[in-house]
Parts: sequence; structure tokens; C-alpha cells
Amino acid sequence: MKQFIAEFKEFLKEYKIVGLAIAFIIGVAATTLIKSLVDNVVMPLITPFIPGGAWQSAVWTFGSVVIGWGAFLGAVINFVIIALVVFIIAKYFFKEEKVGKK
Repeated sequence: MKQFIAEFKEFLKEYKIVGLAIAFIIGVAATTLIKSLVDNVVMPLITPFIPGGAWQSAVWTFGSVVIGWGAFLGAVINFVIIALVVFIIAKYFFKEEKVGKK
């Protein structure tokens, strides 16, 4: 049993599972924060430009086909903000040293 526990600890260290778990938890929290920003700050600013004013339920209807573009727009904005934050973090933490000219 001690050998199994030692192998498990080695597995956690070798594949950096604890760091991955922490990153996942922070990512979920950041996603929740960004979703709140979009739903409660960004989209209310866009609402006056949406016919009917209810962005979450804004739809286009083509006969029997209903496309919920309001909720999709909110999801797109969430994605763009999350991607931008990830880009900024990656750029900050993984900057390469500039090579000087010869």
C-alpha cells in the first residue's frame, strides 16, 4: 500500500496535477466573473440597440425556425473577453526575450 501511495504522489508531481487543478478552479471562477461582467455591464449597454430591448430573449424568426441570437451574442462576448484575458496573461508570463540585432 505504501508503494501505491508513493507511486500516486509521484504521478501527481510528474504530471503537475495539483497545478492543473488549481488552474482549472481559477479558470471556472474567472469565467463566472466574466459572464457576470458581460450580463450585468456590457449587455445592458447594448440593450437599447436591440429591438424590443430584451437581449437575452432576442430572436429572429423565419417561418417555423427561431434563432436565439441574443443569448448567442452574450456567449460570443463572453468568449472574446475570456480569450483576450488568456492572451494578455500568456503574453505577460511567456514573453520571449528579444534577440538583439547583430
